[in-house]
Amino acid sequence: MVRSLSQRYPTSFRLVASVVLCALALAVTFVLTPLDDSKLAGGAAMSIVILGLSWLIGWSGQVSLGNAGFMAIGAYTTAIWANHHTTSPIIWSLFLSTVLGGVSGLVLALPATRLRGPYLAGMTLAFSFAVAPLAIDSRSLTGGSGGLFINFLNAPSWFANLFSGSDALVKANAQWPADVAIVVAAVAFFFMANLFRSRTGRALRLVRDNEVAAELVGVNLQRTRTLAFVISAAYAGLGGSMMTLLSGSVTPQTYGLTLSILLLTLMVLGGIGTLSGAVIGGLIYSYSDNIVSVVNKVTGVNPTSTFGANLKGIVFGVLLILTMMLAPRGLVGLGSYLRRLVRR
Repeated sequence: MVRSLSQRYPTSFRLVASVVLCALALAVTFVLTPLDDSKLAGGAAMSIVILGLSWLIGWSGQVSLGNAGFMAIGAYTTAIWANHHTTSPIIWSLFLSTVLGGVSGLVLALPATRLRGPYLAGMTLAFSFAVAPLAIDSRSLTGGSGGLFINFLNAPSWFANLFSGSDALVKANAQWPADVAIVVAAVAFFFMANLFRSRTGRALRLVRDNEVAAELVGVNLQRTRTLAFVISAAYAGLGGSMMTLLSGSVTPQTYGLTLSILLLTLMVLGGIGTLSGAVIGGLIYSYSDNIVSVVNKVTGVNPTSTFGANLKGIVFGVLLILTMMLAPRGLVGLGSYLRRLVRR
C-alpha cells in the first residue's frame, strides 16, 4: 500500500515522509543531553552540505573539492548580515547565504563545467584555496584572520518555558539550535528528494552515464552540469550558514583543504547519491570525537601525543578503506552486502 501511494502521489508522499521523520527527530532532542543536542545540530548542518556534494558527484559525475569554499561564502554572508541586522530573523540569513552560494557556484561553473576529471577537481580546489586568503585580506568586511562573531541561537521565551528544573535554560538553549537545524535540514532534504526524481535528476544521470545519448534526446550538457553545480553550491552555502549560526563565529582557517577532504570522506562513507547516505555522513561527523575517544581507550594512545593529535584523520582513513572493501556503495549499502553474504 505504501509503495502504491508513493507511486500515485510522489510529491505528497515525500512531503508527509519528511514531516514525519522531522517530527521524530525533534522528539528525540527532548530525551538527549545538551551535549548530544549540540552534536546533533552540527550533524544536521553538515548533512546538508554532504547532500549537495552527493548530488554533484553522485548524480552528475562532476568531482569537486570546492564545497568548503562555498560553505565559507555562506558562513561569512550570515556573519556579516547578522552583525549589521541584529534583529533580523535567521531565515533571512539562511536565504541570503543559499542565494549567494548558488550565485558563486554559477560563476565557478561557467568555466569549470567544461573540464573533466582531475582538471575539474584541480580548479575547484584552487577556488577553495583562494577563499581563505581573500577573507583574510578583506579585513574591514570579514574581520581578517580573527573572523567574525555573532550571537548564539538562544531559545525564545515560549520554548524555554517548556522546560523546568535548575538546568532548564541550559537544556532549552542547547535543544533550540538542534531543532532549528533539524527543520532546515528536513526542508533541504525534501527539495533534494524531489530533485532526485525530477526531469533534471533524470537528465543528470543520463549525462553522467552517456553524454552522446543525452545529446541525442535533446539534453543541453553545459546547462545541465551548470545547474547541478549551482544547486550543490547553494546547499553548501546553506550548510555553512547553519554552521555559523550554531558556532557563533566564522574564521577563514575553518574552510580549507582539510574540510573539503572531510566532506568527500563523509559522503563516501555514508553512500554517494543517496539521501540516507548524507544523514549517515552527518551522524558520523557529529560523533567522530566519540569514536576517537573509544579508539584512544582501546589502544591506550595518548591524546596529547603527535599520533593522538592526528588520530581522527587516521580513524577516518581506516573507516574509508574498510567501507570501500566491504561496502563500496557506502554504509547505506551495507545491508544489501550482508544479505548477499548470508546467501552465500
